[in-house]
Amino acid sequence: MTDAPESLILHDLRQIDQKVDRVIEDVHDLKVRMTAVEENLAGIYQNLAGVHRRIDRVEARLDRIERRLDLADAAPEQM
Repeated sequence: MTDAPESLILHDLRQIDQKVDRVIEDVHDLKVRMTAVEENLAGIYQNLAGVHRRIDRVEARLDRIERRLDLADAAPEQM
């Protein structure tokens, strides 16, 4: 048996191994980037929730002021 066919197979296997290593590195990089995106989105949603809470408080205070000044009905309208 000659070394040529075995050598060709080993050469092909090494090329495949190198390509798999690059794919593994790319997947790792994508995981890191996706984690960063998820963390940023979580921060954005948290900030939005805080803004909504503040708006709700402002609306409640405005409703109370309107009732005290008799500018609105005693019972606020339901949406």
